Amino acid sequence: MTISIDTRLDLAIERELAVPVGLVWRGLTEPDLLRQWFCPKPWGVSECRIDLRPGGEFHTVMRDPDGREYPDTACFLEVVVEKRLVWTSVLVADYRPAAPATADEKECAHIAMTVIVELEQIPAGTRYRAHVMHNAPEQRQAHEAMGFHEGWGTTITQLEELLQQKPA
Repeated sequence: MTISIDTRLDLAIERELAVPVGLVWRGLTEPDLLRQWFCPKPWGVSECRIDLRPGGEFHTVMRDPDGREYPDTACFLEVVVEKRLVWTSVLVADYRPAAPATADEKECAHIAMTVIVELEQIPAGTRYRAHVMHNAPEQRQAHEAMGFHEGWGTTITQLEELLQQKPA
């Protein structure tokens, strides 16, 4: 099922990666691999929990270069092995509504989004598509202003470079 992109509410990025779909899937779903690429360096991921099932938890803690940590918890909505992964920040594990962000949390904690990542086997490796849906134009604009295209582009490159070093 493909959902059309609403340019007022959604951001999208697509890349061709020179690695097989199975490795890309592992990079998206194995905590030890995800920690190595999930945010642009010099930031890092100090903690990651993945309960890979609909209703399962997707939890990361991002760490900035000064050592400050930013936890983020989401809920997986759909898991189709090596094809599609969907999660949302508006729910936590077991489809429970997420608590509203507080004033002192990082800027992106205030952005409600649902992410659809689709993978497709192509002759060169994998077509990676990410479709990020927001609930209001202001949310989309805030996410884009934070550097969505540059940030997600950088992390996808980091993912590809990491996986090119792994056996298939």
